[in-house]
Amino acid sequence: MIVNSSQIIVVFKRTISLLLFCSIAGTAFAQKLTSFVDPYIGSGAHGHVFVGASVPFGAVQVGPDNFYKGWDWCSGYNYQDSVIRGFAHTHLSGTGIGDLSDIVMMPYTGAVKTDKGEEKVPGSGYASLFSHKNERVRPGYYSVRLENGVNVELAATARAGFHRYHFPAGKAAHVIIDLKEGINDQTPETHIEQVDDFTLKGYRISSGWAKKQLIYFAVKSSSPIKDFAVYNNNNLLPGKSGTDKGIKGLISFDKAPEMLQLKVGISPVSAENALENITAEIPAWDFEKVIKQADDQWNKELSRLTVETGTLAEKKIFYTAMYHTMINPSLFNDHNGDYRGTDGKIYRKAPFANYSVFSTWDTYRAAHPLFVLTQPERVSDMVNSMLAISDQQGMLPIWHLMGNETGTMPGVSSHQIVAEAYLKGIKGFDAQRAFDALKKSSVSESRKLGLNYVKDFKTIPSDEMSESVARAMEYAIGDGSIALMAKKMNKAADYEYYLKRSKSYQLYFDEATRFFRGKKADGKWNPVFGPDKSTRPWINDYSEGNAWQYLWLAPQDIDGLMSLMGDEKAFISRLDSTFSLKMDIGKESVADLTGLIGQYAHGNEPGHHITYLYAFAGEQWKTAEKVRYIMKEFYHDRPEGIIGNEDCGQMSAWYAFSALGIYPVFPASGKYIIGSPMVNKATLSLSGGKKFMIEAIDNSPENIYIQRLELNGKPYKNSYLLHTDLIKGGTLKMFMGNQPNKDFGKLKENRPQ
Repeated sequence: MIVNSSQIIVVFKRTISLLLFCSIAGTAFAQKLTSFVDPYIGSGAHGHVFVGASVPFGAVQVGPDNFYKGWDWCSGYNYQDSVIRGFAHTHLSGTGIGDLSDIVMMPYTGAVKTDKGEEKVPGSGYASLFSHKNERVRPGYYSVRLENGVNVELAATARAGFHRYHFPAGKAAHVIIDLKEGINDQTPETHIEQVDDFTLKGYRISSGWAKKQLIYFAVKSSSPIKDFAVYNNNNLLPGKSGTDKGIKGLISFDKAPEMLQLKVGISPVSAENALENITAEIPAWDFEKVIKQADDQWNKELSRLTVETGTLAEKKIFYTAMYHTMINPSLFNDHNGDYRGTDGKIYRKAPFANYSVFSTWDTYRAAHPLFVLTQPERVSDMVNSMLAISDQQGMLPIWHLMGNETGTMPGVSSHQIVAEAYLKGIKGFDAQRAFDALKKSSVSESRKLGLNYVKDFKTIPSDEMSESVARAMEYAIGDGSIALMAKKMNKAADYEYYLKRSKSYQLYFDEATRFFRGKKADGKWNPVFGPDKSTRPWINDYSEGNAWQYLWLAPQDIDGLMSLMGDEKAFISRLDSTFSLKMDIGKESVADLTGLIGQYAHGNEPGHHITYLYAFAGEQWKTAEKVRYIMKEFYHDRPEGIIGNEDCGQMSAWYAFSALGIYPVFPASGKYIIGSPMVNKATLSLSGGKKFMIEAIDNSPENIYIQRLELNGKPYKNSYLLHTDLIKGGTLKMFMGNQPNKDFGKLKENRPQ
């Protein structure tokens, strides 16, 4: 055989290519899952996500804050910005209302400055310009080189932030601790004091979205603090301590240390507990170790649900979504178990981990159902936290923030969360106590909630209460959840009562317009009605949505909803219209109405289940079309990669479930509706070492339709998956194609009911 030189070169090149491919594949296989997380995703546009260092569900979210300029800075940071005013230790992620940004610290050089200055006048205060090219962020770590010359690195544990500053040589250096600064709040009282050459402590009392927030802190320094001054606003105070509305502490060095490290512990109870949190969680001055510990924690949690995808971008979007679901809820306790209750009292050494930041109206839909699968031990702590809140404030939480009930959003959506946890077998809380709390909360006499009407099967008057339709429909979903819990607990009378209440949403259905509408106290329909409108007063009876979106908010009673519309054909026709009729968008439209497909708005939670409703009427293939379109068009691996407010993980949880090819339309029912998987394979690690795998055979951007299913090697004809089957472990295979199999899920016996 004669081989010429050109053949040898071709073979050599192919061999090298194969070796390189194997090397890259091996590297990818060995990569930590945190390497696929991009915390910048959702930091631009309206995503409002937190950017900085944290650990899963930690009390501390330490990161940069820009000057607050309105709605798109609710988390303190927006990717479009170029000025940092400081690094705070608490942040919200994805909310539509701003608060927190507590215990702001900022290193700088040169002359003393005790005010952040003017945003558009560089050098007018301690704020500094920065560039994203000098900024790095990954789970548990953040760094930036400020234009003032200081290189800032941040790490975190559950209850402490770790700062490492590298100052330029030859300049005077300062670190200000500004207790006046926050997001959307006022400070009736702040305090700081120097304890010794290495220790500071204090507290910040603020009033914003959380009406009375108390946060205590302690600071430990790696270098002795020989020059410490206290200011009230910009006025120097005598001594080493101060208490007033605008207290600021200033650490100064005539000659900048090459490196300064600061540990900052926080506590809802006391500065002493904050100091103990530092001792317990960061005992040494090993910054790299804290970074590694945080990375290990994130990898552990991310590994509970692993995926194989067709592209790197899809993998980044998925794991970043999972990361975003684990920022909130947040711990609201100390290392020793102490916490401050909603009643202001201190509860010592609680037998459960106390949580706060419960955005229940958003997160009951997909985030908490995801926790049931991936965080069952934390779910019991969250439920126990909610039950404690119920004991302390007389009802279960609505939107709970740092020990405060804000009352934000319609409904009492913790009802769905508590009932779902019981129905899906979560242990570690008293079921009877939980049911008693649900009953008490569901008949609250508070007139501002409207439950006094609901308990007697009456409509909430639209001329007495805003968002009356939204409230009633959310209450009905909760009532359906309570009914199922009552049934499982063999409480027949309670089951019948709450089942009837779960159908009370039907009282708002207007046969003439075929929509749910507000009713006034005199029983007449609210005449201000325009189903395709998106501005006030047209949408006053709804919440962050219009009549089209609320037409579908009865996941607990889809059969009843279908009957109201006439039959399956009418139901499907109205669904089709929802995705095809243009919305009337005005200048004063609700900002949350983003991610539009006709009247559907993916950027807002009340409609997150709508795409999956086709399966209830036997046309699952239309669900597949819609969900794949949404995942492709509304989720990206860029700063503006989340189409609306992240809302404490709900937008990301929708993606995580949908990427698997399943979604919990009515979480308490224990059914996951089949959609269209974005990932090729997913492995869910369950309790007891069990695993549930989903494999999408022949999956591709074109092959979006389910052809058939196999569950544990046997044909599976249902267009839904039962929770009871999933938690046993096993394998669900989804065979995909580029044309719809319209027979899949068509028969009534194969549909979710």
